[in-house]
Amino acid sequence: MTIKVAVVGATGRMGKLAIDLIDSAQDLSLHSSLNSRSALSELLGADVVFDVTKLEVSERVVNFAVEAKIPVVVGTSGWSAAKLSELEAKVTNAGSTAVIVPNFSIGSMLATRFASEAAKYFSTIEIVEAHHAHKVDSPSGTAIRTAELIAAARGEVPLITGVGQQARGEIVAGIPIHSLRLSGVSAKQEVILGGESEVLTIQHEVSSVASYSGGILAAIRFAAANQGLFVGLDAIVA
Repeated sequence: MTIKVAVVGATGRMGKLAIDLIDSAQDLSLHSSLNSRSALSELLGADVVFDVTKLEVSERVVNFAVEAKIPVVVGTSGWSAAKLSELEAKVTNAGSTAVIVPNFSIGSMLATRFASEAAKYFSTIEIVEAHHAHKVDSPSGTAIRTAELIAAARGEVPLITGVGQQARGEIVAGIPIHSLRLSGVSAKQEVILGGESEVLTIQHEVSSVASYSGGILAAIRFAAANQGLFVGLDAIVA
C-alpha cells in the first residue's frame, strides 16, 4: 500500500527535503504540495499531512487535519506544553493522529535523552542553541523540548538565580536558553551541566537538512499506522 502524503510548507528547506524523500520512497507518493497561497482543502484525500510551516499556520493545518481525521506530522517549532495539552484533547475527541517532532535528527534525539539523564546529577544547567540566520523563532523547538524533558527528569527543581536578568537568556522550565542566529550554521545545540568541580557538555550539530531524512520517513510511516498524540522522535523510534 502506498501512503499518499500532503506537504504543507513545500517551498521551504524542510518541505523540499520531504518532497525529495517522498519521491524516492517506494511506499510513499506525493498527494499535494501546499504553499502560503494554497487552500487547506487540498489536504483532503491524503493519508498523511506533513507540516513544516510557522506556528500560526501550523495550528490551522493541524486543526483541519485532526477534524478531517487525516494523520498529521508536525515539524513546526512553537508547540508548547500548553498547546500540546489542548491538542491532545482534540485528537482524542476526533479519534485522529498527530505526531509532533521538534527535531527529526536521530542524533539530536539521543543528545536530548543523554542530557535528561545527566541532569539528575548536576546542580546547574544551561542550553546554548545556534541556527542559521534565517530561522525566525527562538528559542528553537528542540531547545524548549530539551529544557522541558530535563525539568521533568529533575522533578522541576529550579536550577538558576538571577531570573529576570536579560543576559541570562530565556528561562524555560527553570533552565536558561541562549539562542544564536548565524550565517554558516545549520543547527547546533549544547547542553552544559555544571557540578562540583566539573562540567559536562553534551553537544550535537548538523551540517545540512539531510540529517533529518531518517526521522521524517519514520514519522510519516508511523503516523499512517497509529492513532493518538505522539511527541518527540523518541516516541516513534524508541
